[in-house]
Amino acid sequence: MIDLPAVNRDSSAKPSLARQLGLFDVTMLVMGGIVGSGIFMNPYVVAQQVHTPALILGAWIFGGIIGLGGAFVWAELAATLPEVGGQYAYLREAYHPAVAFLYGWVLLLVIQTGGMAAVSITFARYFLELTGLHTPDWIVATTALAILTLVNCLGVKTGGRTQSALMVMKILAIAALVIAGAAFAGKHVTITTASERHSSLTSFGAAMVPVLFSYGGWQTANFLAAEVREPRKNLPRGLLLGVLGVVVLYISVNWVCLRALGPQMLAVTSTPATSVMRLALGQRGATFIAAAIAISTLGFLSQSILTAPRVYFAMADDGLFFGAVAWLDPRTRVPVVAIVLQSVWTIVIALSGRYEQILNYVIAMDFLFFGLTATTIFVFRRRAARGEMKSGAGYRMPGHPVSTAIFVAICWWVVANTIYRYPRNSLVGYALLLAGVPVYWFWSRRASSRSVGVNRDV
Repeated sequence: MIDLPAVNRDSSAKPSLARQLGLFDVTMLVMGGIVGSGIFMNPYVVAQQVHTPALILGAWIFGGIIGLGGAFVWAELAATLPEVGGQYAYLREAYHPAVAFLYGWVLLLVIQTGGMAAVSITFARYFLELTGLHTPDWIVATTALAILTLVNCLGVKTGGRTQSALMVMKILAIAALVIAGAAFAGKHVTITTASERHSSLTSFGAAMVPVLFSYGGWQTANFLAAEVREPRKNLPRGLLLGVLGVVVLYISVNWVCLRALGPQMLAVTSTPATSVMRLALGQRGATFIAAAIAISTLGFLSQSILTAPRVYFAMADDGLFFGAVAWLDPRTRVPVVAIVLQSVWTIVIALSGRYEQILNYVIAMDFLFFGLTATTIFVFRRRAARGEMKSGAGYRMPGHPVSTAIFVAICWWVVANTIYRYPRNSLVGYALLLAGVPVYWFWSRRASSRSVGVNRDV
């Protein structure tokens, strides 16, 4: 099978994106996009909604199944259309450039940068706690973002190796938590009352929101499709291996938290991983977890800086954003302006102190586009059946169309549930989304006028 060339749409003598990432890099990217600081804290949020070990673990297992379904969807899309921008490209080719632009618009404005701002401040606080320095957290956060931005501007291989190293450190830290917790933290005796055994479908649904949020992020590896060697093979494999690896890590962490703390204590412990390690190894264990969370947040930032700017690059390459954002450094062959743009906007959000509010806007928009992107499989399969494009043969969503429809329904159920529970925040989020419509109109008209001018010159 012949790879699509990783070149800009304008095939003049521009530098092109370089295919330098292999299967291991992709797998680490997938895992790095999912695993942040949440798994060290989110188990208690789930335990507050459902109160038995079976239901708590069941929520994480069910979330893993949904995450794996998403990995299969994106694996088929990666094999079908291995283009730069991933999700942006799927929406553009299946529906309309306006739909793709709106996704890129909110990705830059709030989804990616809002999350990065919050995570950068989290990193700064744990870093300061570990080092004992008396420095404002915004200085540490800004410095971390600047260093990682520089690393990723040096080339996709450098960025990929940095991300892989940080992800391996995360895996080792989580493995240490599970092993130490199981060996030294003791076993909590759980006594479940009749009232605690009763959990409604609504409470299980509420528990699934933080679970699904914790499993999100697998899609970002596809942004780098034009920089992956043999993308039709390595991207799907990396997606499936990465999500499976995260499922194992997440279930292991929740199992050891339940074993050491029990569901009742877990529900009232906002830092469950720290509590487990303190039981196992005392203050040294608590310090270890603080270091693990700092590394995990740094890894998430590294992954975000490596992946998401490729969407803005693709937007600019399509003429729907500032032309400079599509510029590739001739030496490193990475979109330096796009990388710097995202980091600068992240720093602005972090300095504004509004990142926590912005995060409340993210879930409804993110899962709206998850579901919409999954529906592109129906479009691409129909076109492949008519011989209009290649299919994702070898990597197909199992049980399609029923399984794909279920995945879409679950994504949009999360959207509906979020709107119901947080109507004001959701309204602000969708107002930001709709604000992109006139912006798209401006850029598309500008691109059209340029195209007309070029044709006249010819």
